[in-house]
Amino acid sequence: MPSLLVQPPQVRRYFVRVKPSVLNAFAVANNLESLERDRIEDEFVYQNSYRINTEYYAALGEKQAFVLSHGKNMMILKIVGYAEEAVEYYKLNDFKAHVWIAHQRYPTRGRVWHPAGAHPFIGMHEALVHNGDFANYFSVSEYLKQRNIRPLFLTDTEVSVLEFDLLNRVYRYPLEYIIESLAPTTESDFDLLPSAKQKIYRRIQAAQIHGSPDGPWFFIIARNLLEGNGFQLLGITDTAMLRPQVFAIHDGEVKIGLVCSEKQAIDATLRSLASEDSRVCPVADKYWNARGGSSDDGGSFSFTLTGDASSSQGMTLVCRDKFGKEVATPAGKKRLDINLPIGSENGDGMTTEFIREKLLAGDSETLSSAMMERMPRCNYDAVRSFAQLVAEHSRISDTARSAAIEILTTLNDMRYPTGSKMRSSVLQVVQAALDSVFKAVPQITGSGASKHRLIEFETRDSLRGPASGEDTLVINAAGFQPELDDRDSKIIIDAFRLGWRKFIVFNSTGQRFHGVGLGPDTTGVRIDCYGNVGDYLGSGMDGLEIRVHGDAQDQLCQIAKSGKLVVYGSVGQTFMYGAKGSEAYIMGNAAGRPLINAVGKPRVVINGTCLDYLAESFMAGDPLNGGGFAIVNGLAFDDEGNLRALPRPYPGGNLFSLASGGAIYLRDPHSVTSSEQLNGGVFFRFTEADWALILPYLRENERLFGVSIERDLLTVNGILKSPLEVYRKVGAVNAKKLVAATGGVE
Repeated sequence: MPSLLVQPPQVRRYFVRVKPSVLNAFAVANNLESLERDRIEDEFVYQNSYRINTEYYAALGEKQAFVLSHGKNMMILKIVGYAEEAVEYYKLNDFKAHVWIAHQRYPTRGRVWHPAGAHPFIGMHEALVHNGDFANYFSVSEYLKQRNIRPLFLTDTEVSVLEFDLLNRVYRYPLEYIIESLAPTTESDFDLLPSAKQKIYRRIQAAQIHGSPDGPWFFIIARNLLEGNGFQLLGITDTAMLRPQVFAIHDGEVKIGLVCSEKQAIDATLRSLASEDSRVCPVADKYWNARGGSSDDGGSFSFTLTGDASSSQGMTLVCRDKFGKEVATPAGKKRLDINLPIGSENGDGMTTEFIREKLLAGDSETLSSAMMERMPRCNYDAVRSFAQLVAEHSRISDTARSAAIEILTTLNDMRYPTGSKMRSSVLQVVQAALDSVFKAVPQITGSGASKHRLIEFETRDSLRGPASGEDTLVINAAGFQPELDDRDSKIIIDAFRLGWRKFIVFNSTGQRFHGVGLGPDTTGVRIDCYGNVGDYLGSGMDGLEIRVHGDAQDQLCQIAKSGKLVVYGSVGQTFMYGAKGSEAYIMGNAAGRPLINAVGKPRVVINGTCLDYLAESFMAGDPLNGGGFAIVNGLAFDDEGNLRALPRPYPGGNLFSLASGGAIYLRDPHSVTSSEQLNGGVFFRFTEADWALILPYLRENERLFGVSIERDLLTVNGILKSPLEVYRKVGAVNAKKLVAATGGVE
């Protein structure tokens, strides 16, 4: 393959068992006679691989051979390149397996130029891929050497799987204790554990802490459960959280568990599977992030596949957290069979004439409200018929097209009850209709009057300025590269310079830098993003508005100066790093380290929560005198689209850590958040002046997301409360001395 700069190894695969006489002698020589026969054989194979690697790989200047894999029912293949190149080179397109893992980045340690240094690495019956870095690689290596285990490949990924194998196969720890050994529970999370578990965890930490990999890191592990005749996919997140792992479940006739470093990778996997198997929906039924060391779920989750005679597939898949609690999708829901033709609607269906009339009048609110109101009781046929009619009639006029986009976008963005229908299937229908509307926009190379123009990868060289009456450039991101000159975000820059001010980007599959590079004073520019937008969206923006119609990735709005960000979902790691200003409204959660090192006057509303390190080193002045702040409402939507208060509005530690200015306004009516979760901050009394400051932002938040100030924010246990009873204020510790005399500290 021309794209591979390093020749992959020639692979020889053998199926072997140890000769009984040899195994008997090995057991006697190593005092292993008391062990089960399979365990003795595993140890023999393990030591044999070590000898081969020592003689033919580690001990020679020229690397002649190494063992790729030696476990049962598993295979590891390595190249210096990308995962898809491994699939192509080893001809794996039609290969079938229950569990797959892959690593899409070059290693950060070891012989990165040699295939043996590539991920995954083997223990015995497990394979591990790793993202991150160990500060204590030497310490962990010494821990292993004390137990006669010597790493040969000079990478922290290798020592990770060697330690996992030691704890699992040799020490026989239960999975929960293995996870605790690798990612120990600390700080307030430890205090929240039951006393019996604290006692056990203290002993585990005392015995294992010098061998616990220092973060930040996370592991994805595929392993065989030989005793239970099953397979397992496992994700473990370190408490330092390099970036939070994303987990997802796809339920139905085909049940799938997924673990990735980014949600876009999960969605890309599901889209690929859906293109080959119509039983698979391109949208998962449940997504969530892991917070390492969490007292609620441990920050680690496993998908376990075991034989089940009662299942039509002969196997069953169950997801559990570190403590063994099952993670399930909503019960009583039915998946859409997309192959079925649209049949009869049930309930009070809207007529074609009614839909056409409202679209031509541009009355999107009536149609979207009517559809959401009847969604709990209508069937899939009604949803599909409505979406199809809206998409078809969008072609009549610019007014109809704009209304159709608004209607379908509302159904995509907002949360509402779906009755017996899976929300993922409803989104599948809505998103397909949106794509249909966007693809029907007149091409940039076409003729005829229209306010919208479509540009695609194939027509990118035909970009021009807007003609009379044109105001919105629609960009189909399919085919564009994630970065460099052939990225779709470069089209936005060039189009902006030609006079375009409104942009719609759809079909995104991780492309980066949307809204970046437009320069200063971009007030009046708006970018709407659909699909899986990539990292760095809105970074450095100065005046423009960006709306993300779904979840967003990492590093959004870094060093943003001014403007507005709206995300109809959650955001990833280091959101608004170093931001100097701008407003941001997040419907869901922020992952780790949002607003770190932010200065000036950023104003942020997060309706969910933040995993950890919120506003670390925040330097945003006095919020009551033009400075910055973040509002955390601590809410989540349930399976029926209703808002519910989270048990803890902020579950992590290091809240406002080492901050010197600004404030956090936390919806915490029961004062669940404790001073132990702060690291340099202090609770101040929440005053009428604070409420007057944040109220306009909560009103805009209500307009955008439907989060009612009275019903959802100020009502606690059915009773309408004063804002002063609901919100708390966290400020910088150095300000404590300035107000202590006035009694301003809580």
